[in-house]
Amino acid sequence: MVEELIVAGTTVAAACGVYMMAAARVVRQFERGVVLRLGKLRREVRRPGFTLIVPVVDRMHKVNMQIVTMPVPAQEGITRDNVTVRVDAVVYFRVVDAVNAVIEVEDYRFAVSQMAQTSLRSIIGKSDLDDLLSNREKLNQGLELMIDSPAVGWGVQIDRVEIKDVSLPEAMKRSMARQAEADRERRARVINADAELQASKKLAEAAGEMSKQPAALQLRLLQTVVAVAAEKNSTLVLPFPVELLRFLERAQQGAPEADRPAPPEERPAPLEKPAAPQELAPGAGTPIPEAEAPTGRRPPDDPAAVPPSRPAAA
Repeated sequence: MVEELIVAGTTVAAACGVYMMAAARVVRQFERGVVLRLGKLRREVRRPGFTLIVPVVDRMHKVNMQIVTMPVPAQEGITRDNVTVRVDAVVYFRVVDAVNAVIEVEDYRFAVSQMAQTSLRSIIGKSDLDDLLSNREKLNQGLELMIDSPAVGWGVQIDRVEIKDVSLPEAMKRSMARQAEADRERRARVINADAELQASKKLAEAAGEMSKQPAALQLRLLQTVVAVAAEKNSTLVLPFPVELLRFLERAQQGAPEADRPAPPEERPAPLEKPAAPQELAPGAGTPIPEAEAPTGRRPPDDPAAVPPSRPAAA
C-alpha cells in the first residue's frame, strides 16, 4: 500500500512538473505578453516577470516595446523641379499598444518599412531640390506625419524620421559646384570693393590731417622706412613723395627776399673789356687808327728803311 502511494505521488509530481514546464513563461522587462486562448484574445496583457498559461489551449505572443531603428532603403525619384535624386532615410519607432500590434497588423515591422518607403517617394515628388538639400527639418516633420497617421491604428508610435543622404547625378554636382564657386567669387569681389571704399575714406581723412601738418608726412615716411628696414633686406627702396617737394617749395616761397636767389633774367650782365685809348696824330685833331699808330719802324716803301746789303765776298 505504501509503495502504491509513493508511486502515485511520484506520478502526480511528475505530471505537475511537466505541466509547469509547459505552462511557465517568462516575460522580460522590455516585453509585453498577449495571450490568445483558443484563438480568442485575452484582454489581460501579461506584465514582465514569471507567468503561467494553459498548455495547448493558450498561445502567448511577446511584443518588444523598445525603440526600433529601421533604415529605409534608398528611393529614386524626380523632384518637383525635374531633378533625379536618390534619397535614403531612417525611422525610429516603438510599440505603445501591444494588443493592436498583434491583432491589427500581421507584421508591424514590415508594414512600417513599406509605409516609410512609400512616404519617402511621395516627399521627393512634392519637394524641390533646394528643400531636400537645405530644408530637411521641414521634410522630416512631413515624412513623420505621413508615416505616423496609419501607424497609430497598429499600436506603433513614430518617434523620429531623418533623411540621411541625397545622391545627385554627377552633372548636377558639377553644375552646383560652378554655381557655388561663382557665388563665392561674387561675394569676395563685393567684400573687396567695400574694403577699398572704406580704406579710401580713411586715407582721405588721413590726407586731410597730414595737409594741415606737412611734417606728419615726413614722419610717416620715416616710419615706413623703419618697418622695411626691420626685415633686414639688402635693398631699400625709398620713395620720394611729391608732397615733400610741395612742402619744400612752399618753404622756399616763405623765405626772406635777401635769401632768395635772383632769377636768371634779373642777374647783371658781365662787364665788358674797356676799349684801348685812341692816339691823336701830331698836328691833327682826328685820332689815328690803331693800325696806323707809330710803331718806330719805317714803312717798307721808304728807301731809307731798307738795310744796306752786305758786299759779296770776293
